[in-house]
Amino acid sequence: MNWHCKHTWKQSAINTAWCLLGCSIGDFVTIGIFQWYQIIWHPLHVMVLATFNGLLTSVCLETYILMRRQAMTFNSAFKIAIGMSFISMTAMEIAMNLTDYLLAGGAQLVWWVVPVALTAGFLTPWPYNYWRLKRWGKACH
Repeated sequence: MNWHCKHTWKQSAINTAWCLLGCSIGDFVTIGIFQWYQIIWHPLHVMVLATFNGLLTSVCLETYILMRRQAMTFNSAFKIAIGMSFISMTAMEIAMNLTDYLLAGGAQLVWWVVPVALTAGFLTPWPYNYWRLKRWGKACH
């Protein structure tokens, strides 16, 4: 496989960024609510919930984008959003939460950790998204 195609890297970066937007909304909002309202849960439990919410918001965002941009029905768009990017989203969420855990102790929004977690969340699935796009011509957006 050709790993040197600039066009595919660019398109896969755009796809990965959309995924990151959806994942980070659910993830950071969940952690932020726990932090803002000082809800006491074990950090691992907060991170699991944040991961679930990140996956949920990403699937919702991608479903919406597919429905708007490609005029798909909800069912078709939802199936594609789940099927094509769930591995990518899961890897992204794990990378973001692991980064948060290692740098801030987990389930904390610390200003300097957020960009590092976002970078880890972007870089982790990007090669997979490139491969999937190059190999199968499949993307979520």
